[in-house]
Amino acid sequence: RPDIVEAVRHARGKGIHVRMITNGQKCADRHFSEALAEAGLEHVHVSVHTHDPKLQTFLTGNEDSLANIEASLGHFFDLGLNVDVNITIHAYNCGHLDHIVAWLVGKWPRLRHFVFNNLDPSSDRVSEYPDTIPRLVDIEISLQQALRALHASGRTFRVERLPLCYMAEFAWASTETRKIVKKEERIVHFLDPRGTVRQTTWNHGKAEVCQVCRFDPICAGLFEMDKYYKSEELYPLFLSPEPVIKRIQGEKE
Repeated sequence: RPDIVEAVRHARGKGIHVRMITNGQKCADRHFSEALAEAGLEHVHVSVHTHDPKLQTFLTGNEDSLANIEASLGHFFDLGLNVDVNITIHAYNCGHLDHIVAWLVGKWPRLRHFVFNNLDPSSDRVSEYPDTIPRLVDIEISLQQALRALHASGRTFRVERLPLCYMAEFAWASTETRKIVKKEERIVHFLDPRGTVRQTTWNHGKAEVCQVCRFDPICAGLFEMDKYYKSEELYPLFLSPEPVIKRIQGEKE
């Protein structure tokens, strides 16, 4: 939309760093991507569901969706933008996250940062399609393989809304855990009736087994527990949390 270009230009004129999250559809238009870059856009997050064209078509209802994402990624790199990838973890892609990552870094080796967001089932859209809500057990192996591959290649990543028992090897990459350890807060300015939201706590649901888990103090727990995600899937970890804490505290942002 033309007003997005003007919004970027206005923000950059005020000295504000602009980053945009996109599904890569409109930006497949080279002229539109060029207009955004000319206006001052420097950083984009491209949302990717899968590398499978048929599944992408099923999920989006648009048979050109994946081709548009590929075109957008090409334009962004040609224009010298900083490009990250957002992957929402859901029931239809949770078993092949490692394959999605392999496809992305194989085709666009300049990709350096990935964000994995476990599905937020509280949104109106997801409530219409409960079949998209994943089981935690179905996420664990493919996510672990994806993160191992990214870590081995020197790339960075973050994971959100996933309890640490399902990502113990990379607990330091949990968005919530990092904020708990650093005692951070987050302020988001929404353009809808929510307005400005200040988040100072990072605790979701906790089950009885969490009480004996050594990672409990640095784990946010299970998002929407026993409403959409089942507490019976949680299990305790008996690893020391100290290496995780020290790694987070010792990192330079």
